[in-house]
Amino acid sequence: MVSEEHRRVLDPERDAAALKALTHPLRIRLLGLLRQDGPATATELGVKAGESSASTSYHLRVLAKHAFVAEADHRDGRERRWRAVHSATAWSNESMESSPGSRALLNLSRRAQIEHLEASLVRHEADIADGRLPQEWVEPSGISDLMPRLTAGSLAELREAFYLKLEELAARDAGDARAAQVVLLMAGLALAPRDPATDPHVSGPTPTPTPTATATETETEDAS
Repeated sequence: MVSEEHRRVLDPERDAAALKALTHPLRIRLLGLLRQDGPATATELGVKAGESSASTSYHLRVLAKHAFVAEADHRDGRERRWRAVHSATAWSNESMESSPGSRALLNLSRRAQIEHLEASLVRHEADIADGRLPQEWVEPSGISDLMPRLTAGSLAELREAFYLKLEELAARDAGDARAAQVVLLMAGLALAPRDPATDPHVSGPTPTPTPTATATETETEDAS
């Protein structure tokens, strides 16, 4: 779990302009890259994101205007380097559902997290195959798609327990040379019962969870 001093908590009413700045998919991507890989120039980020440096420069300036990114130490005086100001962006889901604009950002950020998970899976598989990660990471790594029946209170309790345990383990491993960056995406999405015969959103049978070798869950707190 990211400590409070490294999190930026946004309010839909007080921080409406900052939230609006995050509604552009490329800005979410750039912020995620800076958080994951550290400080970079607009040119370096453009290569990673498949965009021109002019485009990334513009969107970085927008992010800086709303205090998501800031200038980092320069290697030389030729090109500005950027860093993420916070490790995570957080908000109240209930508050975000209060207006169409903030609700749209909530939906966009969740889809960006799924894209980040997919990209991270590809990178993880390549790192294992090419020997950049030792074999000790094979067994604990994985994705689970469990489908338990829980009350809203139990789901909230599960999330809190997850974050507390993550904070404990991250603090324990902070100085361990064997530790590696781990992408964690935790999804807890309640589904209402539906009748396939009458609901237009149901196009087929309920998906069956895919069995996995481990029960390891993955999570990201922010829109990466």
